Amino acid sequence: MTTAAQKIGFIGLGIMGAPMAGHLLDAGHELFVNTHGNTPEPFVSKATICGSAAEVARKADIVFIMVPDTPDVEKVLFGAPGAEGVADGLKGSQGKIVVDCSSIDPIATKEFARRIVALGAGYIDAPVSGGEVGAKAASLTIMCGGDEGTFGRVKPLLDKMGKNVTLVGGAGDGQVCKVANQIIVALNIAAVSEALVFASKAGADPAKVRQALMGGFASSRILEVHGERMIKRTFAPGFRISLHQKDLNLAMQSARSLGVALPQTANAAQLMNACAAMGYGQLDHSALVKALEALAQHTVTPD
Repeated sequence: MTTAAQKIGFIGLGIMGAPMAGHLLDAGHELFVNTHGNTPEPFVSKATICGSAAEVARKADIVFIMVPDTPDVEKVLFGAPGAEGVADGLKGSQGKIVVDCSSIDPIATKEFARRIVALGAGYIDAPVSGGEVGAKAASLTIMCGGDEGTFGRVKPLLDKMGKNVTLVGGAGDGQVCKVANQIIVALNIAAVSEALVFASKAGADPAKVRQALMGGFASSRILEVHGERMIKRTFAPGFRISLHQKDLNLAMQSARSLGVALPQTANAAQLMNACAAMGYGQLDHSALVKALEALAQHTVTPD
């Protein structure tokens, strides 16, 4: 679907944010950007660099946010001592939209949405799944929460970044869906890790075991991509352990507030914690296998 050029803001040009914003730039939209640290190319030459989140909100009609955690989103939205936030830039205007693509606390998201909507703007929580590979390929899964009319306005832009863009429900429901996604992904990584450690220590070739399993009911995207990472020892981050650790903490916090037991999620969270404690927090989340390798005193394949 072709869309007319719009004034778009993008705050957070990290591993995920930069390629996501790049797709909007490639689509011909006018971009106003703000990020922590140095602004990467091509934004230096092709976008307008803003000195604050408030400036982005004043100049853009739709503002995207892609930062690591709940406190980061809160700071971007509502500022901090000596720094204005998006909310300051929205004052006095009507009809602008904030789209938060970060993965954060669903309960906090509902409150953030309430405060932004009270200023006369729309709010969509739109966390993404697919990692750096999906961000670069514009193949992300994007799980949205918010008003249907507001979603309709931003969906053509989200379609430039992802292939599966779904309105799940009201404000916060996108974040609920992302937490559920992270539970499933973590448990699958743990399962593949256990299977490959077991197979390797039993004397089988883990690469051939994975190849055989890919043709059966155990086949999965995690076995395909992350199983290969575990065998080839390629743990450069697509999605860091530290971030998945944060997401599983969100799952456990939400479960406590809901009175829900998540025993397998708790186990996966402890494996992530173990990896972080061993200094692997900045590796890809497929490196969760290292915690199980430490317990087995055996690596899937030699590093």
